[in-house]
Amino acid sequence: MSAEHIKRAVPARQRTPAPLPLPKEKGALPLVDGILHADLLPPEIAAEVTAPFRAHGEPYVGVTTDGTPVPGLYRLTDTGHRPTAAVDAAVAYLDALTPFERTVARLPMDSPSWRLWTNAMPTWAPKGMRLERLGATPRELALAVVGASLSREGFDLVRAAMRLNGALGELIDDYRDTLTEFTYWFTVFGDPASGRPWGWQLMGHHVDVHCVFVGGQLVLAPVFLGAEPTSCDTGAYAGVRAFDDETERGLRFRRSLTARQESSFLLSRSVTAADVPPDSAGPFNGRHLAGAGQDNLVLPPEGINGGELSTGQQDLLLELVRVYLGRLPAPHAERKLEEVARHLDDTHFVWRGGHDDVCAFFYRIHSPVLLVEYDNHPGVFLANEEPARYHVHTIVREPGGNDYGRNLLAQHYATHHTPGSGH
Repeated sequence: MSAEHIKRAVPARQRTPAPLPLPKEKGALPLVDGILHADLLPPEIAAEVTAPFRAHGEPYVGVTTDGTPVPGLYRLTDTGHRPTAAVDAAVAYLDALTPFERTVARLPMDSPSWRLWTNAMPTWAPKGMRLERLGATPRELALAVVGASLSREGFDLVRAAMRLNGALGELIDDYRDTLTEFTYWFTVFGDPASGRPWGWQLMGHHVDVHCVFVGGQLVLAPVFLGAEPTSCDTGAYAGVRAFDDETERGLRFRRSLTARQESSFLLSRSVTAADVPPDSAGPFNGRHLAGAGQDNLVLPPEGINGGELSTGQQDLLLELVRVYLGRLPAPHAERKLEEVARHLDDTHFVWRGGHDDVCAFFYRIHSPVLLVEYDNHPGVFLANEEPARYHVHTIVREPGGNDYGRNLLAQHYATHHTPGSGH
């Protein structure tokens, strides 16, 4: 992938997006200063947007095919890599905060707040520091932690999604205290300087990233990244765009599949509300099954598996996987890709929608060690009633109990010490 993830060269058809619809009615949501007040919403909508808060306290199992994690999927190893740059960046960030800021900026490693996140707006008072409320220097130091933990492509994509949130606020000229570039909460977990496991969470609209360091191993899951719209042509954020690779590589793989294979992977030829089951047509999750609040999702394998693909198709599937793994630093991305390749025969793929140059679609890659979902959505702040290419949601998880690095952490604590706060 190009190092310029938000400005890479893409086919001409992607450089001329369809005109965006008009914004929805102003002020329709009880959304003030980054918080969505669910008690002021209709009950059925309130139940959906508060689901992540209700679910985060449930005992953690992880994403499984039948309710029981498969043992032996993940192995605690000494990779020889040390996250020195990320540690230094995290220490510098925490040192730049006042004592009272550090009390909410840093939480114990075993805090339940790891699992408290939403791709919409929080309906609770989040922990961590809101980047918009920080001064310029500590905010840049917080972002430096993210940059030191991810690949250049991964960092560029996170920043593009944040900027496109600001672009959305400009476009609709509404919720200007919420739809901004820095309405995101950043939390450090554990003590980065201790040598023990630690990590961080960046949480807010369309951006939810969880990064865990266990020795020389890095787990980047769950990760939700999205944008409405996916590009901006005017204003302060002109030229920012995102999710070209996730879209184009998905289409490239889909187009490699034959008509004879469609019965194995094609769930529907459209993602309009009339053509999908009612539980797959909601405005918040759409076709996603693995979003916020779904840490214990039970998802039986569905679709064509890697063993049914030709060698060329397998290569294209792994190239699509590489797009998502490319958010990790190169050594970690390559190790994870090898892990996925070992399980290729047990990896399943499904698709909804068409595969021309403009239609909306959904796909899922479900490996024993990686779950990826891509979806086009209807408008939440824009007025399109049906899914469109310019509203993208993506989710990446590590099934089998390794979201938030939980599987590797359990192995680490069993070998070295009991989990403590490190606080």
